[in-house]
Formats: sequence, C-alpha cells, structure tokens
Amino acid sequence: MWSEKTGVERGEGRFPRGLPLRLFAYTVAGHGFAAFLYLLFSVGGG
Repeated sequence: MWSEKTGVERGEGRFPRGLPLRLFAYTVAGHGFAAFLYLLFSVGGG
C-alpha cells in the first residue's frame, strides 16, 4: 500500500508534488482577475 500521506512533505525538504503547479495557477488567475478589474475601471471611466 501507499506509505505516503497526502499533504505531508516527502522528505529532503521538498515541496509536495502539486504545490508549484498550484502556485503558478493561482498567480496566473490572480493577475488575470486584476487585469480584468483594471480594464473594467479604465473602460468605465471610474
């Protein structure tokens, strides 16, 4: 069976496997949302 538990580090101080991908996705989504708000306010004249 699997000896690794979800959410724990795998040893040698490494990140969990999906963490870099998740950070990249959150960064892209956050910048996209900020760009949308900027466009909304710039077009709306606010």
